[in-house]
Amino acid sequence: MFRRPLLRTAYEQDAAILPTYFQKVAMALLLLATVLTALGAPVLGAIPEFFLGGTWLNPVTNMITLGIAALGFTILVGVTGQVSIGHAFFMGVGAYMAVALGGPGDGVTACVPFHEELGVLDQAGVCGLGLPMWIWLPAAGVAAALVGMLVSPAAVRVRGLYLAIATIGLVFIGLHLGRMLPEFAGDFESGRTWPELQLRFWKEETPLVDMTSDGTWFGLIHLSEEQKQFFFLTALFILFAIAAKNIIRSRTGRALAAIRDRDIAAEVMGVPEQKYKRIGFAISSFYAGIGGALFASYNGRVAPVQWSLFLSVDFIAILLIGGAGTIAGTILGTIFVELTPEVVKRFTEWLGDQVAGEGIVASFANLMLTSGSGDFGPISLTPASPGWPMSVFLWNFVIFGVLIVLFMIFEPLGLFGIWIRIRNYWKGWPFSY
Repeated sequence: MFRRPLLRTAYEQDAAILPTYFQKVAMALLLLATVLTALGAPVLGAIPEFFLGGTWLNPVTNMITLGIAALGFTILVGVTGQVSIGHAFFMGVGAYMAVALGGPGDGVTACVPFHEELGVLDQAGVCGLGLPMWIWLPAAGVAAALVGMLVSPAAVRVRGLYLAIATIGLVFIGLHLGRMLPEFAGDFESGRTWPELQLRFWKEETPLVDMTSDGTWFGLIHLSEEQKQFFFLTALFILFAIAAKNIIRSRTGRALAAIRDRDIAAEVMGVPEQKYKRIGFAISSFYAGIGGALFASYNGRVAPVQWSLFLSVDFIAILLIGGAGTIAGTILGTIFVELTPEVVKRFTEWLGDQVAGEGIVASFANLMLTSGSGDFGPISLTPASPGWPMSVFLWNFVIFGVLIVLFMIFEPLGLFGIWIRIRNYWKGWPFSY
């Protein structure tokens, strides 16, 4: 009812994704601000421009592809309660299914062995059927889901750290297969070319919608390549986020949450534990496959070494820092974890430009940075700096490690928990009870 936003008169109102008028208006304004900022309008544009410079669309779009995979990870770990560190493996499965179906090549019969004497792979002969995106993108998710269902019977028999150790093995199996099958994966360090983000009806020369070149979209507005890919991937992310939210609040989601909270009690009450754990693995793997295919296609060329343990640890950081089991927490964690290294990198580059100047900023830059043997700053401007001072790349690992420890001790619900505290404070203000 109007002016009574917390009054619920039906179950549909209580289960709505955006139950209040304020939330609906706030979401609409957020989407409008995002669109205007991506188009270059001076709405909220000063913030990303200051921190990330004119190329902020690239890291944000890359973050969106990983965010889709993170949605599946929160369903498995945050909702189902299964500790998995093999999410990168399922991303790789989806990516290589996408490149096998949609990648350049003359078909499966064109696969050629790796030229050991040359140390290279003939890219003209790699496996690829050249199928359109409406085939290879869903197939990437389905292939990863099928692999997840094959793995799940063994995985659901172990729990806790034993399951984490078992899923770590999947990552190393994937890396080994990447070395052993160069006709599919390409060179282990440089990889191979992935299918481009283009919508085709079949294999016609001119795509219906081309997101890899500048041009007019649907004859209405002129967009750059980066803007086209940003809007397309953002739309996909919104669809997958809504689907994940509906899964969590459905009967399946409630069964998964019951298994997470009290698995024995849930099974006594009639919830088949192994069945729903397999469903959780399948849903999570499907999201990982879609995210992996989009991540590889957006970057254009991805090596097998990319699907490593470090990528899986990124998802753990997203879950712990953002908040486990919630879509909003996953979004907040993805933004924080994936954009913080870029912000730190560009802020460090900006500080490096201020070293030769004068004033407080220059003094701070000289205190923090080191570029030679006479400096004593903790941050090295040299890319490869394994010791002290450390490079920005290594400092990012330190920052994430400290943040994970702090959030686990002081705020287990992550950034989402902080938002809940702020929201509840203003709901009761000026009263403290």
